[in-house]
Amino acid sequence: MLLLVLGGLLVLFCTVDVWYFLRGVQVVIQTLFQPRVGDVLAEQRVDGMVLPHDVDYKGHMNNSRYLRECDFARFHHYMRNGLFVALCRMGAKMVVGASTIRYRRSLAFGESFQIHTKVLGWDDKAFYLEQRFVSKKDGFVSAVLLCRQNVVHSNPEEIVQFVCKKKVECPPLGEDVKHWIEFISANSRALRAESGLEQKEK
Repeated sequence: MLLLVLGGLLVLFCTVDVWYFLRGVQVVIQTLFQPRVGDVLAEQRVDGMVLPHDVDYKGHMNNSRYLRECDFARFHHYMRNGLFVALCRMGAKMVVGASTIRYRRSLAFGESFQIHTKVLGWDDKAFYLEQRFVSKKDGFVSAVLLCRQNVVHSNPEEIVQFVCKKKVECPPLGEDVKHWIEFISANSRALRAESGLEQKEK
C-alpha cells in the first residue's frame, strides 16, 4: 500500500507542477491573516529568497523564476487590495496580455529580496503594473517587470469603482510605459497584417 501511494505521488510530481499549486494555496492562506490594503494604487511588498530549486547552472536565480515569482506577487497584490474578490463577484477575470522584464543584476543563491508590486494605471481594456525585485542586501533593483493584465468580461474602470465604491481617476502613465504600450500595439498590428486578419475584417 505504501509503495502504491509513493508511486502515485511520484507520478503526480512528475506530471503536474504540484509546488506551483501548493504555493498558490500558501499565498491565499497568507493573505487571509494580513490586513486589507484599501488603496488599489498602493505599492505592496512580498519577501522572497533564492532557494535551491530557483537556481540555474551558474548558481543564479533562473530567468523563468522571476516571472513565476511575479505571478504569485500579483496574486498576493490582488487578494489584499480587493481586486480579486471584485473580479469573482463581477464574473470577470484577468489574463496576462504582455510582460517585459529587464534584468539588471543577478540574484544569487541564498540572497533575500522583496518584490514591490504596484498598479501604474489602466485603460479601457487592461491594468498596467510594475514589479521590482529589490535585493535586501543593499536595496539594489535587480530586475524590473512591466505587466499588462487584460480584463475579460468587464473593464478596469468598473472593477476599480466596484472596489473603491467611487470613481477613481487613472494616474498619468510614465513615458517609458507609454512607449511600451505603443510597442505592444505596433506588434499586434504587424502580426494581424502578417496573418491577413486586417483584410478579412474590412
